[in-house]
Amino acid sequence: MTLACNVDRSILGQPWRWRAFANGDEGFAPDDLTARLLLARGCPRDALDLHRAPTIRGFMPDPSIFRDMDRAADRLADAVAAGEAVTIFGDYDVDGATSAALLVRLLRALGLDPQAYIPDRLMEGYGPSGEALVRLKQGGASLVVTVDCGAQAFEALTQARAAGLDVIVVDHHKCAAALPEAFALVNPNRLDEAEGAAHGHLAAVGVAFLLGAALLRTLRGRGFFADRPEPRLIALLDLVALGTVADVAQLRGLNRAFVAQGLRLMAERRNVGLSALLDAAGIKGAPSCHDLGFALGPRINAGGRVGRSDLGVRLLTTEDASEAAAIAAELDRLNQERRAIEAHVQETAAEQAARQGNRAVAVVAASGWHPGVIGIVAGRLKEALGRPAIVVALDDAGVGKGSGRSIPGVDLGAAVLAAKDAGLLAAGGGHAMAAGLTVAADRVDALAEFLDARLGADVGRASDGRALMLDAVLSPGGVTPALVEALEAGGPYGAGWPAPRVAAGPVRVVKADVVGQGHVRVVVAGDDGRSVKAVAFRQAETPLGHALLGAGGTRRLWLAGRARLDTWGQRRAAELHLDDAAWAD
Repeated sequence: MTLACNVDRSILGQPWRWRAFANGDEGFAPDDLTARLLLARGCPRDALDLHRAPTIRGFMPDPSIFRDMDRAADRLADAVAAGEAVTIFGDYDVDGATSAALLVRLLRALGLDPQAYIPDRLMEGYGPSGEALVRLKQGGASLVVTVDCGAQAFEALTQARAAGLDVIVVDHHKCAAALPEAFALVNPNRLDEAEGAAHGHLAAVGVAFLLGAALLRTLRGRGFFADRPEPRLIALLDLVALGTVADVAQLRGLNRAFVAQGLRLMAERRNVGLSALLDAAGIKGAPSCHDLGFALGPRINAGGRVGRSDLGVRLLTTEDASEAAAIAAELDRLNQERRAIEAHVQETAAEQAARQGNRAVAVVAASGWHPGVIGIVAGRLKEALGRPAIVVALDDAGVGKGSGRSIPGVDLGAAVLAAKDAGLLAAGGGHAMAAGLTVAADRVDALAEFLDARLGADVGRASDGRALMLDAVLSPGGVTPALVEALEAGGPYGAGWPAPRVAAGPVRVVKADVVGQGHVRVVVAGDDGRSVKAVAFRQAETPLGHALLGAGGTRRLWLAGRARLDTWGQRRAAELHLDDAAWAD
């Protein structure tokens, strides 16, 4: 479809294009905006009703399709029946915390008293170590379940097996052809997965949920619930939603159902810890995907980044409202501290990246950077540069801990595994959109060259295909609360299922000023005199900000952005959160 506002170059230098349907636009009601949104995101035409209101029942696979799932469920069922000492070993990020909390809460409901172990980011690093696993065995644990880690823990799991400790690995990170010596390894991204590989986009918390379903089915088959109530696994979907969104897992298929249903449950505030965290973040109404990714997630992450790594799991598993409020307040304080640390690292990392030119992957490294914020900084660099970025924090011994973030179409996790196999890294792994690694200071340049050679073509193709995709074009008067509601009906939105973007215009700027921390606020009016408010966040010193502030009502523009409800004040209104603009004449 050709649109009046299609432009080859906007103020920010990118083309605007209509988000075309993957399977044609015939055969649906032209005014069915939800259908248009779903079709444009690749929804099959015969599955529109299923995707309009995604449910767990509609998308849930049989857990047994995953390799080692039944073996893992049987071993956990044995532990429940025997009252064994079980430890859940999680990663220190949100996905790890929610995965661990889900299994802890489920096993508690089944009569066990499981412990959670989260390694210290600075002292122990990522994933299980042999020393930690052996120490857990010596402390009485007979079974350890690792969540969001373990797929690359070869040495650690060999030591655990030698010590007589059973370890079940629940992970979603890329696997090598060889697998570590686990009792069971459940991971849709195993190279030998068959039907389960279709669910490789699941976060670890989603895999943990499937393991929980398999465990309950196994116990049900053994008659375990003949004289006791069966826990409602569905009651843990608020944790699944948080971990899925915070880990930037693609919101398609089962993940959309997890998040849609989990958000509804979270709004009921049944989890004491999540309720306290919502209060600490100032979220009073029903939470959104944006709240999970930008308010709740960063606060839980702050514990592992600059505080105590177990705070997130403690918050999500407590039943004590006073304890929950205290932990949530501490995480909120740590998040403020994290922001200050991050700002320093961001500034110096961006300066270093600018000096490197157009590498396929920006690889920056320095001493003195806090390793707890390098993942966030890598994500911001990726967004600013439009290409993958890896940020490496070097210690005094010349060993670097690195974190990387990628762009759609570029599998960074596989490239990092290849670099490890090539001898460039001491450790490394991840998934398509994110990776972690350990590298010696004198191998950083070699790593950058390796990634340039391996990913250059992929980054080029991904960059060539970049455009600002539009779902609707309308006059300013069309930006209404009713439009926002219609657009939201195609959600939840997130990675792999992008939020709708609309173009409005042509407009003239009636009023423009700078508010807050460099935000540009404007009021624009169309040719019909109808007006709408718009905000360009953190754009005051960019070409977009300069254009909006300098338009002065003399030139007309097209605006592109997300339509949002304006919740300030009593009057219900809609506004645009701007991504870009283009001159109309």
